[in-house]
Amino acid sequence: MRHTVALLAAILLAATATADDGKPPSPGLSFFANAGAFWADKSTANFYSGIPTNENTIDRVLHSDTYGHQIWQHLVDVGAISPSAIGNQTNLQVVEYPDMYYRISYQIGLGMRYDYANGFGWLLRFDMAHLNAIGAFNLSSDNGTGVLGSDPYIRCGMLGKEDRINIDFAIAKTANLNEMLDIEMNLGASLVNTKVKDNLMEIKGAPYSILDVWNGQSPDYGVGSYEYINQGGIGYGVFISLLVGYAMPNVGAIKAGYTCYQAKTVLKGYTAWGWQHMLGVRFEINNFSFIK
Repeated sequence: MRHTVALLAAILLAATATADDGKPPSPGLSFFANAGAFWADKSTANFYSGIPTNENTIDRVLHSDTYGHQIWQHLVDVGAISPSAIGNQTNLQVVEYPDMYYRISYQIGLGMRYDYANGFGWLLRFDMAHLNAIGAFNLSSDNGTGVLGSDPYIRCGMLGKEDRINIDFAIAKTANLNEMLDIEMNLGASLVNTKVKDNLMEIKGAPYSILDVWNGQSPDYGVGSYEYINQGGIGYGVFISLLVGYAMPNVGAIKAGYTCYQAKTVLKGYTAWGWQHMLGVRFEINNFSFIK
């Protein structure tokens, strides 16, 4: 992070030194919307792997009376297992758990900023990213027989869904390159609220949620479900951004840039620091100047 800050600062200082007459941006208040591609660090992705020590486990659902028999019957119906060799769901077992990772996602947000006459300013931004963690696990029998087909196991998919809501505050420095172009750097802090939306496994085309709504119990007959309590939490971090902007007279500006987060993501049992990256665009709407 230290090297990234130094590099971006050097770029901004070089741009400032070569700016057209050193002219700062117009002071005033702006509102903006931003959107871009988001890369999440995989350090917390295995929260969705379904291993026995996680909040949401494969075995809890796979071996239950309520859902396990449905899974077993589905595998029999599609010709994936032999019912004589694998007599019920308790004979099914996971032989390899998934190594999860986050897909490239998107981040969208709204915010406001205020620029001063010397080129410095501040911004407040509210962002949301919807993330999918994906992986796959292998399902077989407890005695190694009964799986039909050329493979000795059944390949199954795993999916985790979460939302991350960021509240970002940053100090900004902008330098004009010419009448239409500028370069901007932001340095700030962030609060990150992570919400777990679902944890699904896919077995031969049929989806099953393993999200624990049974208070840690197996969903057997007579066990009711409980109101789901979010398994995420609030973390924090810092970020730095570098953007290049193009002025649209009497409207505002459009800017493209890169943001790097070093943030603490909070999930039960998987709280970790990690690097997050965003490439995107920002649309600024007008400057409402309070300086006359």
